[in-house]
Amino acid sequence: MAEPPQTGPIAVYGATGYTGRLVAAELARRGANFVLAGRNAAKLEIVAEEVGGARTASAPLEDPAALRELLEPCAAVISCAGPFVEHGEPVVRAAVAAGTHYLDTTGEQPFMRAVFDDHGPRAERAGIALLTAMGFDYAPGDMLAALVAEDMGALDEIVLAYSMRGFGASRGTAKSAIGMLGGADVEWRDGALVPASQSVGRGSFEFDQPVGRQRMMRYPAGEQITVPRHVETSNVRTMLTAATVVPHHRLAGLAGLALPLQLALRTPARRLVTFAAGRLPEGPNAEARRRARFEIVCEARAGSRGRRGVVRGSDVYGLTAVITVEGALRCALPGYDRSGALAPSQAFDPRAFLDSLSRAGLSCKLSPPKTA
Repeated sequence: MAEPPQTGPIAVYGATGYTGRLVAAELARRGANFVLAGRNAAKLEIVAEEVGGARTASAPLEDPAALRELLEPCAAVISCAGPFVEHGEPVVRAAVAAGTHYLDTTGEQPFMRAVFDDHGPRAERAGIALLTAMGFDYAPGDMLAALVAEDMGALDEIVLAYSMRGFGASRGTAKSAIGMLGGADVEWRDGALVPASQSVGRGSFEFDQPVGRQRMMRYPAGEQITVPRHVETSNVRTMLTAATVVPHHRLAGLAGLALPLQLALRTPARRLVTFAAGRLPEGPNAEARRRARFEIVCEARAGSRGRRGVVRGSDVYGLTAVITVEGALRCALPGYDRSGALAPSQAFDPRAFLDSLSRAGLSCKLSPPKTA
């Protein structure tokens, strides 16, 4: 089945990186019109050959004019060049200047806030959408929250709990995680975005079987930023299984130190952890990605009423490629008219979008509301 027509090509910036190559392969699989972009022309040509041929364009982040020239003919850009707090801003600015819809794969709260607060108003005036954090984390969680909260009215609390088994982080993810877990994050508490409690532990949480009850820790997730934009809730709590914090088998010796590790990242020891992350392989191979499993549980509570939803899947990096490409293709459709910095559930219908991901192995289950 042919894909719907695009209003212009989709650019992939950071196409030579681990996630960028997966995004390029997914665009090629979908038969999309796209262009591969980044700093290194020779590396871009290698990726183009890997996906069976594609146009390439070299545009350094330090050259705003080149970035704008790259993006002006494009309907959308998918930015994969992280860590985003270090490298992300130039692509957002160029997208707004060029009038090009923007998506990225960040998991970093500070960058997400910058997209919403600093660039969102200009994007709305330009008539384009800025969709930050459109990867595995945190688009499915944001959309699950919208569905769980549907028809429940004002909520006391939304809880999002993440479990990942067999997860092997890419080098880029490990570097971003060091920044994420080192403090200075925010959370939605008592109806406002405030500095997060820096206590590390989050008690335990009961996942569905076979995961079961797990020890949890603080997780500075993107849903703290996005969910309150479309769900009326007093509080958002996000947490992660402690076992997930050790993202690669070469760091397995740290498994028993998951909680102290977060505290260490607020000290000069962070340099040593960053060095260790830089020595990791670029990312897991295809077979390792397929073996990984994740589960996101969302619970909504309003007084004595509650509701629960679960999203499950595998291959978080492959799924990130599928999600971002699906989003970019929808933005590139004639007639797409949503603008400004948007949560995933504001940019697309969450039920239809999650349903479209079933072909990538994603499942979504919602329970009816219950009274305690």
